[in-house]
Amino acid sequence: MKIILKGIMTEEDALLAVEHGVDGILVSNHGGRQLGCSPSTIEALPEIAKAVNGRIPILFDGGIRRGSDIFKALALGADFVLIGRPVLYGLGYKGREGVETVMHILERELSRTMALAGVTSISQIRSHSLGVSRANDMGISKL
Repeated sequence: MKIILKGIMTEEDALLAVEHGVDGILVSNHGGRQLGCSPSTIEALPEIAKAVNGRIPILFDGGIRRGSDIFKALALGADFVLIGRPVLYGLGYKGREGVETVMHILERELSRTMALAGVTSISQIRSHSLGVSRANDMGISKL
């Protein structure tokens, strides 16, 4: 049986998970419901990915609403991205057909984001593909 540990939000917890031999980790704040000031999963992801350094897969959960969100999570170190609410919205709207529609929309948005960022495969998505805010808060320094 494979063990994937959910709720990893710090470098220390990620390192403990690797040390204790889990098969993967899920970066998740369980919807951020515990505290209003909890960090977002996308904020925690880069530190965790750096600590894990490819030793085990990193699954990512939280806030994925568009294909560009998938791109960002992959660029910051996620190996897999979980989709929650959009799928539930599709299910509530039109059952299986609604879920399939949502997945197709996300796939097209991710594909478009990849093209605009100049990457042709998922394996090429890296943090340097993301825009970085300029110090003076005027635009971005690269796309």
